[in-house]
Amino acid sequence: MSMSLELDAAAQDLLFRTARTANTFTDEPVTDEQVKAIYDLVKYGPTAMNTQPLRVTLVRSPEARERLLTHMSEGNRAKTAAAPLVAVVGYDTDWHEELPKVFPHAPGAKANFDDAAEVRHGMGSFNATLQIGYLIIGIRAAGLAAGPMAGYDAEGVNKEFFGDGTHKVLAVINIGRPGPDAWFQRNPRLDYDEVVTTV
Repeated sequence: MSMSLELDAAAQDLLFRTARTANTFTDEPVTDEQVKAIYDLVKYGPTAMNTQPLRVTLVRSPEARERLLTHMSEGNRAKTAAAPLVAVVGYDTDWHEELPKVFPHAPGAKANFDDAAEVRHGMGSFNATLQIGYLIIGIRAAGLAAGPMAGYDAEGVNKEFFGDGTHKVLAVINIGRPGPDAWFQRNPRLDYDEVVTTV
């Protein structure tokens, strides 16, 4: 247990050491109040130029769930069907439209991206991916388990849930209380010296 961390040991365990990707869930609902509390916490995670390009579609209705399942890979369908809540998370390709609100000290910032679609895609994808990491930690902070997945037909999901073409999916996250046999055996982690180099 590191004495260099200010976060107490129980919180460290909740957010990281005992946190796992859930593969089964109970039928206990995940409420809108829980999701809002999670978002109101993780919205403070930093993004470049405070862009906040993450966009979330909560899949709640049986009809929407069926539409999503047709685009999930075979290995992900059963757990996505059983999760109390599923979030389709992606990024807004027109995130620059919000810069006057979220980056007000630079009034001309939006114009720099008006004709730079490729740059917007790169920045949007990168920064929304950061936000997905914050979101997963926030789900854990709420005492819930997250099952993030990339096994889906992205074109199909985009068309089904982001039909206007301005949003692009990056992940699908199953959310809920872990059910029986929710965890696979934990795989090894790389050690510090295998990852960190000092120059």
